[in-house]
Amino acid sequence: MAQIAFLECSKCGERLSPEHPQTVCPRDAGSLYVRYDLAALKKHASRDALKSGPATMWRYADVLPSVEPVTLGEGFTPMLRSRTEPDLYIKDEGLNPTGSFKARGLCAAVTMARHYGLKKLAIPSAGNAASALAAYSAAAGIEAHIFMPKDVPFANYVESVAYGADVHLVDGLISDCARIVAERQEQEGWFDVSTLKEPFRIEGKKTMGYELVEQLGWEYPDAVFYPTGGGVGLIGMWKAFSELEELGWVRPGKRPRMIAVQSSGCAPVVRAFEQGAQVSQMWKNAATFAAGLRVPKPYGDYIMLDILRESEGVALALSDEQIFASLKDWARHEGILLSPEGAAATAAYDHLLATGFLTQTDRVVLFNTGGGLKYTDVIAEVMGIARV
Repeated sequence: MAQIAFLECSKCGERLSPEHPQTVCPRDAGSLYVRYDLAALKKHASRDALKSGPATMWRYADVLPSVEPVTLGEGFTPMLRSRTEPDLYIKDEGLNPTGSFKARGLCAAVTMARHYGLKKLAIPSAGNAASALAAYSAAAGIEAHIFMPKDVPFANYVESVAYGADVHLVDGLISDCARIVAERQEQEGWFDVSTLKEPFRIEGKKTMGYELVEQLGWEYPDAVFYPTGGGVGLIGMWKAFSELEELGWVRPGKRPRMIAVQSSGCAPVVRAFEQGAQVSQMWKNAATFAAGLRVPKPYGDYIMLDILRESEGVALALSDEQIFASLKDWARHEGILLSPEGAAATAAYDHLLATGFLTQTDRVVLFNTGGGLKYTDVIAEVMGIARV
């Protein structure tokens, strides 16, 4: 495992000590990156050693913090080739513990929380991050205090309660939940593990980038589609690509175009991208059945927008009708029950094929960020299914 060299502000470059818990940069509130001495790591770390490593995200321990992990077997999810498009792959994150990609980031965050001796963690969540924090906190013996909208998919609520978390359902959006956490954290003694307000969720999520490159034979795909709420995975994968290049683990070539996918009912990143803005503005009256995309003002918008432009990618929004149509199509023709967020990515792929942005010969990875079974109440309502 890697010794952390320092934490670096994503805005001003300020370096902070990793010896005690950090949140955001004290100078400008920028999100923090974990930095390692990759030149030193390159001398002894080898991708060939991964062949004997565990089939979890901790196979990449050489580029993760050198602490004992709180693990539930997260990561190294399958890369499934489409049955209809030979160069299209689904990275199925629904097979993670707690059924979503959130397991990766919260695994890393809780691991470091235990390392630092933190006793109480708090999070605002659109759903899946809540159940992930609840599970890993239970495994670590740490209190979890969760705030999420009252209309989250029911499975997220049930899981969080079952894991023993202190759960609060809020009449509002994730932004309202975040405000409550911020207002109460000092008085309650909570450490806030909100998206991009601590540095280690990025470290967990970056393993998606390592995995997709390894699973493609240490080559980049032409494009990566990422359902974008808070955007930690998109940011983490871009960080992974940089580390892979510095370590010499990936074959030289152009990085993939990064595609951020949102719902037309909540598309702050898409609007900012199209307007040429550096940050997004709060999206009013956010509404979509893809709960994970209902993030009206992502904290790391400035980082995501830079990545999209640097990669020559794009941000696009699909209607809930388009998303649901793609969800049904993939269930009936591919045998995969996608999450609504994952179906946003498949709908976006069809759209960019139709517009000529991509061709069928482009090698593309789409992220299904959670299992469809976590959304049975949501999907059933949209499909008009009810118990007799």
